[in-house]
Amino acid sequence: MARYQVNLVYDGTLFSGFQRQAQGRTIQGEVEDALYQLGWQGASLLAAGRTDRGVHARGQVIAFDFEWSHSEVALQHALNACLPPDVAVHQVRLARDDFHPRYDALARRYCYRILLSPVRDPLWERYAWRVWPAPELNRLEQAARLLIGTHDFAAFGTPPQVGRSTNRHIYQASWWEDGDELFFEITGNAFLYRMVRRLVGVQVHIAQGKLSMQALSDYLGQPDERRVLILAPPQGLTLMEVYYSPVDKL
Repeated sequence: MARYQVNLVYDGTLFSGFQRQAQGRTIQGEVEDALYQLGWQGASLLAAGRTDRGVHARGQVIAFDFEWSHSEVALQHALNACLPPDVAVHQVRLARDDFHPRYDALARRYCYRILLSPVRDPLWERYAWRVWPAPELNRLEQAARLLIGTHDFAAFGTPPQVGRSTNRHIYQASWWEDGDELFFEITGNAFLYRMVRRLVGVQVHIAQGKLSMQALSDYLGQPDERRVLILAPPQGLTLMEVYYSPVDKL
């Protein structure tokens, strides 16, 4: 029996999220069903995080124990043959026996994509939030700088377990423009439930003149007294990468 570490890519549009549920199609459910087809007898795979309904991933990391007598490349091909078109295994490697994709993660990087257009575009909006009027880029950049460092983000989300800390450290947060698109990238040691989508929503409102820059400072400075109600839609968000120590890095 060996533990395998897998880089998973998926389009979250038609899923009810990552985590297996009693009702609804999930990424975890599809991957576990594929493993069962290959003879896996485990109860549940391990994951770096649980993305919401409609959220995508290019760098999700999962792990599972499996008695597999062929190569890692063969396991990758076998899983992809059993998975639906909107989920794919991009890499498989043997991991140490106690590797855990969530608890061993050092940081996570997300990217959020915005389409600047007054008219809907069916070919783009599956992977972006269409926003109009266009937010001011310099105000977005100013807001992003306020996020860097260690803060209590309780106003922006909830921890994975009740009563756990809501303090998170943000290593990098930045915006850039490419034609009629805006991109927000953020890297942190961990994130609260729906934290990135609320951060995006607040920054866009600030850059459109609907909120003051002080409002963001207040959310960070008085997290117990304020709760962000603005939530950017899920389809613009992608989990890009999970970072590990060199020994665990894919």
